[in-house]
Amino acid sequence: MRIFRRALRAPRALALASTVLVGATLVAGCGSSSTPANETSSSAAAAAETVTVSHKFGETKIPADPKRVVTAGWIDQDFVLSLGIVPVGSRGGYFENYDSFPWVQKETGGKGVPAIEGDSINFEGIAAAKPDVIFAINETVDQKTYDRLSQIAPTVVQSADYPDEETPWNVQLMTTGKALGREEQAQQLVDQVNAKFAEAKAAHPEFAGKTLVSDFTSEANSHYVIGKGDPRNAIFDGLGLDTKDTVGDVSEEKLNILDGEALFVNGLSKEQMADVPAFQRLNVVREGRTLYAGSDSNLSGAIAFHGPNAMMYALDLLVPQLGNAYTGKPVEDLSNA
Repeated sequence: MRIFRRALRAPRALALASTVLVGATLVAGCGSSSTPANETSSSAAAAAETVTVSHKFGETKIPADPKRVVTAGWIDQDFVLSLGIVPVGSRGGYFENYDSFPWVQKETGGKGVPAIEGDSINFEGIAAAKPDVIFAINETVDQKTYDRLSQIAPTVVQSADYPDEETPWNVQLMTTGKALGREEQAQQLVDQVNAKFAEAKAAHPEFAGKTLVSDFTSEANSHYVIGKGDPRNAIFDGLGLDTKDTVGDVSEEKLNILDGEALFVNGLSKEQMADVPAFQRLNVVREGRTLYAGSDSNLSGAIAFHGPNAMMYALDLLVPQLGNAYTGKPVEDLSNA
């Protein structure tokens, strides 16, 4: 597992085309137009067949219904997949077992997603996939990188409204849906996830006013606390759970920061943490209010990728156990779930 580094629409277009055509015909009748009507018609049709997405470097115009999609962002493939499109290439090197995740298996018919290897953006690999559009929303992209990707194919990156790699899941999904001409489908997925959040909160009133510490870690003696608004905390934010003020690395000497009403350890199993004395002394651990997701687990992957299908998968697992943690009932070990 790799820890994240931190750490128009048809009716409007047709109306526009009609207006342009009428205007061109009237001017031509007066003998003052140098532009043939059929050329004007072609330009209007071309405008109707593109989608424009705004982002931090300006705008990207994407041909309607792109067939070959490449995702260069760390988790962008999860959002493209949820809209029924299997990328012809995706960013590799994050979770090696991505293709085995249940929601990925379902969307790809068990075939998975071709990976473009590399710890950094592999421009040659992306070009070789011959994309119609490139998504690099969940990635730190500078102007030089954007320009280079745009030379390969129209490229969609995040807006300037959020820090790099911190676009909220619903914003990323709607942006992806717009670029792919599938906004309605994207909105339906947003509504499904939000309905699932609402259902969970209604069934578990004990969540109200509660805090949860989310610890992303890959080493028993190294801890990184995720804060509110971080995309990796999206599920817990959606459930209305609060976080502590501390965000970032936590030293062994300050391990009590992890103590609280509930703790979620993402990246190490319960067994792996069993022999860490300082960790075992925490009240939240001794009293059984800690949940675990091992680095190779489906749950850990779902939290990290947090596409809509991944989130719904994770909610089914987490909600009952969080309820147990807050009500003093035995918490099931989700280390390998």
